[in-house]
Amino acid sequence: MARIVIIGAGISGLAAAARLATIGHRVTVCEAAETYGGMLGQYRRDGFAFDTGPTLLTLPAVYRDLALKTGKEPLEQLVELAPVEPESHHLFADGSSARLPNASRGGVGQALDTAFGAGAGARWGAVTNRGRSVWEATRRPLLEEPLPADPGPLRTDPYPAPPRRGLARLRGGGAPTLARVAERELDGHPALTALLEEYALRFGFDPRTVPAGATVIPYMEQSFGVWYVRGGMRALAEAVYRRCELRGVEFRFGERVERPPTADAVLRPGPGDPALPGRVSVLLALRGPRPDGTAHRTVVHAADRADELDALFGRTARLCARPTVQVLRPDDPTLRPDDAHETATLTVTVPSRARFDWNAPGVADRFADALLTHVDAAGLGLRERVLWRVVRTPADTERETGSPGGAVPRPALAGAGGAFLLPGNAAPGGGYLIGGAAHPGGGLARAGMSACVTAGLIGPA
Repeated sequence: MARIVIIGAGISGLAAAARLATIGHRVTVCEAAETYGGMLGQYRRDGFAFDTGPTLLTLPAVYRDLALKTGKEPLEQLVELAPVEPESHHLFADGSSARLPNASRGGVGQALDTAFGAGAGARWGAVTNRGRSVWEATRRPLLEEPLPADPGPLRTDPYPAPPRRGLARLRGGGAPTLARVAERELDGHPALTALLEEYALRFGFDPRTVPAGATVIPYMEQSFGVWYVRGGMRALAEAVYRRCELRGVEFRFGERVERPPTADAVLRPGPGDPALPGRVSVLLALRGPRPDGTAHRTVVHAADRADELDALFGRTARLCARPTVQVLRPDDPTLRPDDAHETATLTVTVPSRARFDWNAPGVADRFADALLTHVDAAGLGLRERVLWRVVRTPADTERETGSPGGAVPRPALAGAGGAFLLPGNAAPGGGYLIGGAAHPGGGLARAGMSACVTAGLIGPA
């Protein structure tokens, strides 16, 4: 039996602890905070409850595997999972809208034809078909296996070049990026461009520089679906924590590790990049019941694409008054005091604390006011229903989770000479790296795969 120390009780640390304890190791988890979960926090007040980090789950197979490998109960006996239907409702700057079904690429195509005319769905489907090629080329090396010692093949974007016809042959060349995909393959359609680029912005990628292979993100979501955990994502952290307890994992909360402890193996978070974008969340306690037909996730797209990209990725970071905003309104009675009230969360990608002063007086509240004005202009009518609100910025994320700058971890991608790869799980000089800032990157599914890959590298006791 080897002695293993894991630094950090985020979801990746919990998943690694459960896996390693199951295969015979003696595991201790040291966490600087007073509780587990890391990014999977929850804010409670007056009978309302809100996730303070990730809110939806993709690739639940990762956690189904964890549940089966560390105990006898399947994941569905540990948490209540429900597919999100519709997957999302999009409100675009020109006043158009589209409701996209969950886990149905054919249904998405039909919805886009209905919203934007015949042919829109076919163009979108061609792009996601090429995203499928990226998935098939990178699923194993970027999700299921350790980062290879020579990641040379992953430095090249596997996005297949589409045939260039008509005016596309006259357009300039250059490295394939997500923005170029929108220009060349979606004919620069403003709403389809906004739809494609939202997947990148959500993870803090600049669509003008991220490889075209980022199309794998919409392919995955629209093929495998998006899921909600009843009680919020905190319930998932609780389930994995209980599994750790069942397997005899020792937890030391309130213990900050300044230097690597003596152990046979030490797992710690990846280094993180404080310059990457973070996230603002505005938690809204609303009077009045949740209206019938309300989508779980509504995306209000930016009024001005160029302004949003310049504010987020320009030389001088600033806030965009009318950015792309996710409005999350789960139909979950456990998150509200009664059916005469509703919860809503506005989330938007913003500059991290390293690039913007989130502690300046009044800046967070003024931004929240601007966001409410923006989403209400799209027809949501939230401001008049607000009982109270809480604004959470990258400064809060950094303070509570230790994420440098409050930056949001983002998934690893192939291409761009390896610029979007992350440090491998076997760290130089010994030890192991896990979590969103290590291979294979951010997001709940990848955090779970980070734990799985690292446990495989260590092997049984």
